[in-house]
Amino acid sequence: MAESLVSDDLWQEFHTIVNMTSRELSDWMRTEATGEDGHLIEPDSVLPEHEVGNQVLAILAKRRTDLTPDDVDTMRQVIDQVRTIRGEELEPESYGDDVRRMLMSFGHDPLKPA
Repeated sequence: MAESLVSDDLWQEFHTIVNMTSRELSDWMRTEATGEDGHLIEPDSVLPEHEVGNQVLAILAKRRTDLTPDDVDTMRQVIDQVRTIRGEELEPESYGDDVRRMLMSFGHDPLKPA
């Protein structure tokens, strides 16, 4: 049996922070990939949080034992980013549109009940 690079605590915290399903996140990322005029955004104008969102999608598609060191770094980055913005309390809370969009690009919907 392959040994996991991810501790139980990190695994649990990541899946608490990333409260969107892979389908919800995928749908959100497709929505974000189109501009206000309905056309695809140019690849060089993609925001860093969208790249992280794609990495989160890849992590969600993997088994725990298949995660790489880069995946573990991404998991920690997502936890840190969301905790920096949200704090420790993850009760549903409304934010400005830009903040909510950024959080959702990390796989965290701040309006979704815990």
